[in-house]
Amino acid sequence: MIVQDPNRVPLSPAQKARRINQNPDLYGTFAEIGAGQETVRHFFRAGGASQTIAKAMSAYDKDFSNAIYGPEPGNRFVCESRLKNMLRHEYGLIIDRLDRKEHPTKRFFSFANTVAASTFERMHSGHGWLGVRFQTQPDLPTNDVIIHVRLHDPDISMQQEAIGVLGVNLIHGCLLHHTDPQEIMSCLYDNVSRHVMEIDMIQMNGPAFAHVDNRLLSLQLVKRGYTDAVLFGPDGQNLQASEALYKKNILAIRGSFRPVTKVNIDMIMNGYNMFIKEQRVDRQNLQVLFEITLSNLKSDTGDVDEKDFIDRADILCSLGQTVLISNYQEYYKLVEYFSRYTKSRMGLIMGVTNLIEVFDEKYYRELNGGVLEAFGILFHRDLKIYVYPSRISANADIMTTTNMPVHPRLRPLYDYVLFNKRLVDIENYDPNVLHIFSKYVLDMIRSGKGGWEGMVPPYVDNMIKDNKLFGYVPSKEDQPLGARAGAKA
Repeated sequence: MIVQDPNRVPLSPAQKARRINQNPDLYGTFAEIGAGQETVRHFFRAGGASQTIAKAMSAYDKDFSNAIYGPEPGNRFVCESRLKNMLRHEYGLIIDRLDRKEHPTKRFFSFANTVAASTFERMHSGHGWLGVRFQTQPDLPTNDVIIHVRLHDPDISMQQEAIGVLGVNLIHGCLLHHTDPQEIMSCLYDNVSRHVMEIDMIQMNGPAFAHVDNRLLSLQLVKRGYTDAVLFGPDGQNLQASEALYKKNILAIRGSFRPVTKVNIDMIMNGYNMFIKEQRVDRQNLQVLFEITLSNLKSDTGDVDEKDFIDRADILCSLGQTVLISNYQEYYKLVEYFSRYTKSRMGLIMGVTNLIEVFDEKYYRELNGGVLEAFGILFHRDLKIYVYPSRISANADIMTTTNMPVHPRLRPLYDYVLFNKRLVDIENYDPNVLHIFSKYVLDMIRSGKGGWEGMVPPYVDNMIKDNKLFGYVPSKEDQPLGARAGAKA
């Protein structure tokens, strides 16, 4: 379900196109490929298009398109690089062919899209890229807003109509609301149904968006219900799942990472070392993901704390990790998501306490087949789960798959999965870090209690202190000498 302001009344596509056509300072080009042939039609039908549209074209044939924009790696037609080449080429023609002296007040723009529709045979295969390159003032550099959509409705005419409306929404937002990135995002689903399309990537770049953190835009996509999962890389740039995960082996670890601890690093290192030894795993074609669920990002009040999210993201990115933000509380939904993009072997790393919850029937009450349906989704895929042990106290026994509690009703299912080696214990773990829990580390950071530094990876403690992450309060040892003396006095 999409979360929007209930008091917001969206304009129709015709109204938006007319507002742009009536602005004498907006002038640009439209280039549409594949199923995305509908956007410019709204501007022609709104009236007054002659003062807005410098050129409209469709390079529908692949050979013609390649001749204009250049071939893409793998001879792909619908990809981010093709969209960027379209924007670069088309905007370059504006600069080359329009004399700025004759258009001193014009704010130039180029809109482009490349879209492949779903079919009845491949109902969820449709997807597309849309983007706008535009000026906010005639004498200023350009800015780009790029989005990726997945098409869900099998009716091609519905897909085409939705792409056309979405294109109008994107252009209207960029040209008339570029000072408010949140409004650009809000207007994307104006007069468009979520069941027809899913926006799963957005990127805003350029001087007009110098203050925008694209990772927060990714978070907003999930938070608003535009999509269920987003990715961003170690450089903080948003990634599109179909390109980042396509035909890859995927190894994922879920956690709050608030903050990332030595336990998390021990889990991923040992799980990774076991995963790459599997027969159907190509080390050169492997994507490791640190996943944070939306529920793990919510504060005590139920809201998503964006500062807290950025704190976690900064640390994970500094460690060179790719981050997945998802709305998949259940693991079977996460695996189903991965299966959209790959048939290669996948791996999940989880603590034994999380595995206990996986075998809790209460999480599957909305499924007709209950836990059996969920496990069918999980283990019908080529999936292996690597289980990290737990010790709740220094005197307690170490819990593994051999002694974890399982309800007697589910014991046969558990034994079956264990027998088929779909669950394996991580054996080369470090017993000296089992006592570390993120919640306790976070409490120490916020209370000014020393000693937590040894519980996080090297350099992470300095990042937390230098940037005052997670509500950091200096311990007595970390306070300047003058502050200590003042406290004593």
